[in-house]
Amino acid sequence: MNLVRSIALTIAVGLRVLSAAPALASGLYTDELSKCLVRSTTTADKTLLVKWIFSTMALHPDVKGLAKVSDDQRTELSKETARLFEGLLTHACLSQSREAMKYEGQSALEASFSVLGQVAAREIFADPRVTSGMAEFAKFFDGERLKKDLGLGK
Repeated sequence: MNLVRSIALTIAVGLRVLSAAPALASGLYTDELSKCLVRSTTTADKTLLVKWIFSTMALHPDVKGLAKVSDDQRTELSKETARLFEGLLTHACLSQSREAMKYEGQSALEASFSVLGQVAAREIFADPRVTSGMAEFAKFFDGERLKKDLGLGK
């Protein structure tokens, strides 16, 4: 596998924004790259990133029927996201990218883009409609039973 494809896959792995553990930068250079990525992206860039992640997640057979994302839409989002990442790595955050790769390797890219993905997701989840939608399950949650079963209630 060539270096560019390897880097692209490393970035993609880093974008597991819905993973259980928060992304933590693993070194000084990773921290600096993470900060630069977040600082250098606009709200529109972060929205693009979330759209791309969503369109890719929609390929999974368990959720495919819940979202209608055409192949053309997914391809366009992939192209735009690739341009964004190229610009971040080779222009906006070039020195930080070079230092992170030199001293901490490709794992620095994975960790840094994971931080960016989590920041982007936080912005999406902060929308009041999304927050309300996330809280909807509480209507169906048996809080009294939970208290009883966990020994928290009288």
